[in-house]
Amino acid sequence: MLDKELSLLAQFPPVPFESVHNAQKATSKISHMNNKAKTSRRTFLRGAGVVVGLPFLESLLPRTASAAGPAVRRRLVAINVGLGLHAPNIIPTEAGKAYELPAYLKLIAEYQNKFTVFSGVSHPEVGGGHHSYKSFLTCAPHPNSAGFRNTISLDQLAAAQLGTETRFASLSLSSSGPGLSWSRSGVEIPTLSQPSLVFRKLFLAGKPDEQARQMQRLQDGQSVLDVVMDKTRSMESRLSGRDRDKLDQYFEAVREAERRLVKAEAWQTRPKPEVDAKPPQDESDPNKIVEQMRQIYDVMHLALETDSTRFLTYNIPGMNSVPVIRGVDIDYHNLSHHGKDPAKIEQLTIVESAVVRELGAFLEKLDQSKEAGGSLLDSSMVLFGSNLGNASSHDTKNMPIILAGGGFKHGQHLAFDRENNYPLPKLYVSMLQRLGLEADTFATGSGTMRGLDEV
Repeated sequence: MLDKELSLLAQFPPVPFESVHNAQKATSKISHMNNKAKTSRRTFLRGAGVVVGLPFLESLLPRTASAAGPAVRRRLVAINVGLGLHAPNIIPTEAGKAYELPAYLKLIAEYQNKFTVFSGVSHPEVGGGHHSYKSFLTCAPHPNSAGFRNTISLDQLAAAQLGTETRFASLSLSSSGPGLSWSRSGVEIPTLSQPSLVFRKLFLAGKPDEQARQMQRLQDGQSVLDVVMDKTRSMESRLSGRDRDKLDQYFEAVREAERRLVKAEAWQTRPKPEVDAKPPQDESDPNKIVEQMRQIYDVMHLALETDSTRFLTYNIPGMNSVPVIRGVDIDYHNLSHHGKDPAKIEQLTIVESAVVRELGAFLEKLDQSKEAGGSLLDSSMVLFGSNLGNASSHDTKNMPIILAGGGFKHGQHLAFDRENNYPLPKLYVSMLQRLGLEADTFATGSGTMRGLDEV
């Protein structure tokens, strides 16, 4: 009976009950009402003048809903191409559903009905040329300013609330150098760029003595945190208001570290998943970018397939050298600054086509991996694009963006004003809501993406 009562309580606005007796009477009355009412996105407990928000609870769903099968595991993958994507090759000229596929989208044509392409979108007040990669998932303005301090990235906000369900709350990957993930305090999350290390982290347990040392490190870490907290609290009475604010931020950082340590210790005793795949051999030639991407996408797919994590970011920063791709003899960075030179654009198209083909192979792996209720692609939002709209001029407007999978109504080109761009943070709000989070804003964005609907 309690499950039904809690579910029905969620349908009503807060009532200032005058007594516990009245609250009990009201609850009794509600429990006899029609149980066909839909459960809202967020459930509340109300009584005696108190309103308490609850997380999503499967038990409170109507019986018909819970009988339909297990809850879908929602996932988020974000991929950034740091040297841009040549707009005429990826942005359709027609809006809506009946658009002709440009060159790059023809390479992933079989998934046209499973992705949406966006144009005329950007992050408000985010300039800075190449520095704008820092804001690709945070939307933080002015990333090239001297006093810039980043904010939390989309994946880390989701991981902070939902990441405890998997061994790894999130994984930040990069072909080389920096990544896309940033903590709540604006600190860059360290990246992994060697597929072999990612594979080992995901699937290899290590020898018993290595596991024992890891457990001891975790336990030592917890004891250190306890000492730090005790020592710091003794200082509070002597601090000014501003310093107390700083101390509160510090305490929150310590608590977050503590939560991570406790989670890590709990997972340390559980066996890692077994996969029918050999550990990858890292590509030793940094100019073989296609092979690098393929290996990283492979371990990303395995991480999602084994439910080792549900939040992944992958930065492809490019390079100042010639990629090992047939038909290319000019360095990648130079090609991105083509200045409308037809010869450079021709070679740039070869490089970027290779990048998009690897994305297509990743989408294929996700689509072919089946789980309850559909495929990995059905449950995974795959965001692909670039922090640069026109890399040749370091322009951050008109960012090329594709969103695949994740349970949205796809198969369309959402075209917005290329002069007065639509705020891309609204897409991030839609993605957070699709994960089941109570979010109406993200960074500088308020409300959801216009024209993008859930299935």
